[in-house]
Amino acid sequence: MQIEQLFDFLHRSVSPFHAVHTAAQLLDAAGYTRLEEAEYWNLEPEHGYYVTRNESSIIAWRVPAHAIGGWRIAASHSDSPTWRIKNTNVNAAGCIKLNVEGYGGMIMSTWLDRPLSAAGRVLVRDEAAGTLESRLVDLDRDLLVIPSLAIHMDRTLNSGHAFNPQVDMQPLYGLEGSKPFPALLAEAAGVKKEDIVDFDLSLYTRQAPTRIGPDGELFMAPRIDDLECAATTLYGFLDAAPETDSACAPVWAMFDNEEVGSSTRQGADSSFLRDVLDRILNAIPHSAQAQAQAFANSFVLSADNAHAVHPNFADKADPCNKVILGKGVVVKVNASQKYTTSGLTGAIFKEICRKNNVPVQVFANRADLPGGSTLGNLQSHTVPVPMVDIGLAQLAMHSAVETAAVADADAMVRAVAGFYRVHLRSLGDARYTLE
Repeated sequence: MQIEQLFDFLHRSVSPFHAVHTAAQLLDAAGYTRLEEAEYWNLEPEHGYYVTRNESSIIAWRVPAHAIGGWRIAASHSDSPTWRIKNTNVNAAGCIKLNVEGYGGMIMSTWLDRPLSAAGRVLVRDEAAGTLESRLVDLDRDLLVIPSLAIHMDRTLNSGHAFNPQVDMQPLYGLEGSKPFPALLAEAAGVKKEDIVDFDLSLYTRQAPTRIGPDGELFMAPRIDDLECAATTLYGFLDAAPETDSACAPVWAMFDNEEVGSSTRQGADSSFLRDVLDRILNAIPHSAQAQAQAFANSFVLSADNAHAVHPNFADKADPCNKVILGKGVVVKVNASQKYTTSGLTGAIFKEICRKNNVPVQVFANRADLPGGSTLGNLQSHTVPVPMVDIGLAQLAMHSAVETAAVADADAMVRAVAGFYRVHLRSLGDARYTLE
């Protein structure tokens, strides 16, 4: 994968809805067929399909030529911390603001004093047809700003200011008399303003992905967590298609709402993945024994980015598990099982990487510093198969703009492609063959 492909994915995926749309376009170009959950599924051997839920989560798969002997699944998430728009055209001191609420645990200060825009979807009525439909919108201009308070008015700004999202973080839209925000939405959706019934919109920073460093070895971009994993696992899924293990069904998934707990109907803690797997099996003749065998021969990669050692705060990292930018794919472990990696699943993934000459490093938190969670242990509630948590090293996680290494993105593509190609078979409990 060229880094420009990742940049294009990041640049186009300005909301979870747009991330799914971007992934669907790549799948369409590769010959995959879109299905709808509300329709009957007729699946053909050796063909690829995908389905979306809420327009913000997506699952793709290929049907093997013969009976499904197992699942190879890579999962990531489409959402990032941001500001969700609640109300528009709020009058304040001769200005027009939007009213927003925080989504996920972002670093608030990084959203200040930079060009912002808004994207997502609007729900539109068509009176003549009697329908209600969704339309993606991206206002795609330098439109908004969250202005800082001047240092003269708050001398605590450089010494631990506590940001209040209701006070400090409301975005400036324009001046009294400016074109109303709903009018811009209607133009972007190609409808009349009065036909917009509701919306799901969030802010995004306008900074484009860019390479930095003397040799361009690093890059900065919004939404690296977790769209870097989403894009690289998708490219690995597509790259491996001609050589996928013929006895297993390869599956790629990207779920919404990880940053707020994954408990929605489109999140990793929902039935979405299990619903899709069950429908695939129901569309292909199989027995209950065969279904159980398939799950016993399955394996999941839960892909969500990891913390690199910060050059200014090296003491925040575990002294024995230092994750370095540019040193390969990260395997994440946690004694409290916030990550699903075990010695067994970690060993399987490391062997796959070794066979494909992909460098691997291990992340664990300091023993006195609790870490975050991810989608893997929640996904295992409905799909309880062997699983490993992996990711790519980055700095400034949950900032409006984050930093990562160019080489690591390519390493993930190669690791995931190798994962889909490997003939992984269970020989008994905790015994596997990798061919």
